[in-house]
Amino acid sequence: MTRPAIRLAGVNKLFGSTHAVRDLDLEVPMGSLCGFLGPNGAGKTTTIRMVMSIIYADSGSIEVLGGNALKSKDRIGYLPEERGLYRKMRVGEFLEYLAKLKGMRRRDLSTYIQQWLDRIELPDVYRKKCEELSKGMQQKVQFLAAILHEPELLILDEPFSGLDPVNTELLNQLIRELHEQGTTIIFSTHVLHQAELICDRIFLINKGVKILDATLGEIQQRFDPRTIVVEPVDGEVLSDRIAGVRAVRRMPHSAAFELELENSADPQVIMQDVLSQRPMRSVELRRLSLDEVFIQVVQKDVGSDAAELAREELSHV
Repeated sequence: MTRPAIRLAGVNKLFGSTHAVRDLDLEVPMGSLCGFLGPNGAGKTTTIRMVMSIIYADSGSIEVLGGNALKSKDRIGYLPEERGLYRKMRVGEFLEYLAKLKGMRRRDLSTYIQQWLDRIELPDVYRKKCEELSKGMQQKVQFLAAILHEPELLILDEPFSGLDPVNTELLNQLIRELHEQGTTIIFSTHVLHQAELICDRIFLINKGVKILDATLGEIQQRFDPRTIVVEPVDGEVLSDRIAGVRAVRRMPHSAAFELELENSADPQVIMQDVLSQRPMRSVELRRLSLDEVFIQVVQKDVGSDAAELAREELSHV
């Protein structure tokens, strides 16, 4: 059996009276792209810092690549939530310095770095000082510093924070390519829909407690969608009285409608009934978003008040 890239067992961390991480068990399979998700303050960054041996757990055990992060540091790439560069250093010097710290000794290192700068659309910054770059450019340089040494394990804490959509998609593509090449990737974010697009495994945490740990496919099977999205050809309003449908809602800025099904209703039967009543441009069963899954799990485990609070927190993203 293949050893996991990361294994946490019974991990706890307290800061005074705040129990930031509580009895946390987690295994990250080698080669996976795992979304480590939850709202701000959920305990994600605290957990990552314990994995990286920046801080230590009060109890429990943590194993990283068969040992601890300090012993495996040259095999790990890490982009922390708090950004920071050596501002007075030139970009090329900064990246060469960090690459050598990670054990890179290739003769063509400067050429290799320039090729990567071209790849992240920063072709002319090699000799610029880090402080001369915009915030987004600095963030891409720091991302590059985390991957230059071709790590086996890459840990990204809020990698898209502050990036515009174009650069977000650029980093998204690079993350996918690294994963396809076999890199194990931990992608931590409070923006759940970002992870939904690229991750194959999802780990949800709320107030330091694990509430979900499964592959994306398992989550889609477990959380049966109860909403059908339909768009009439004529654009006319649908009746709010359809057998098996609890509610009909017009979707904003659209000619489509959402049909919320009764718990006992068969989605396939409802879809056939709707199609038989009038011409439709489209009829589809909508999958739950990770935001909705998160709220459902919180409501089941903690209660409606906690679910409503989780909904408010996610709405501020």
